[in-house]
Amino acid sequence: MSLTYLTTDQLAKRIQYHPRTIRHELIDSCLFEGKHYIRAFGRKKFLFIWEEVEKTMYLQSDIAFRMPTAGGA
Repeated sequence: MSLTYLTTDQLAKRIQYHPRTIRHELIDSCLFEGKHYIRAFGRKKFLFIWEEVEKTMYLQSDIAFRMPTAGGA
């Protein structure tokens, strides 16, 4: 299995958030170490696992919870 690792700046461009928002608000509240990111070589630099971030974004969005109605809407 091949994973896509992104820096904070690369992730920010993909999800349209400021890198500072990712570091200060999303890390350890929505994105968790060991699941969504690792610390590269035990240092301060974060490497985000894109596939896990994307899966979490989808599951936490309201799109994932919309159910079709009997009329198909």
